[in-house]
Amino acid sequence: MFRSLSPWREGSLIPTQDRFTRSLVRFEEEMEDLMARMFGEGLTKVQFTPLADMKETDEAFELTLDLPGMTAEDIHVEVKEGDLWVTGERKEEQEEKGETFHRTERRYGHFRRMFSLPKTVREEKIEATFDKGVLKIVVPKSEEAKPRQIEVKA
Repeated sequence: MFRSLSPWREGSLIPTQDRFTRSLVRFEEEMEDLMARMFGEGLTKVQFTPLADMKETDEAFELTLDLPGMTAEDIHVEVKEGDLWVTGERKEEQEEKGETFHRTERRYGHFRRMFSLPKTVREEKIEATFDKGVLKIVVPKSEEAKPRQIEVKA
């Protein structure tokens, strides 16, 4: 049961040696979020963290991030030292004269997501597209990482 709730399962893009460190960072972020919900936004720094889906095909790894209300100019994707970094800022709507917000639940602010890439990818061929608030990043595998069929001889 616990492993099904863990964000760092086998097959993720994060190498084994980094999983523990990344889990601690995620735990810290979740604790900050919990404290903010329990005691209010003023006691702890809460940031906007976009949710991501990761999947693997025979040809590539695919990441999809939900970034509603943002534009392609608000988002930066780069590869640094074998890691894929997605950064940006979701700007907060400002209260206009004559308007009163009674509830604000949407998150705003700077965000940074980092995904460790396996060594078997073609960094120079990474592509990112942004459409209708969804960022899709395709990380192609190198030829040696792609599965190949082995003939069974009788």
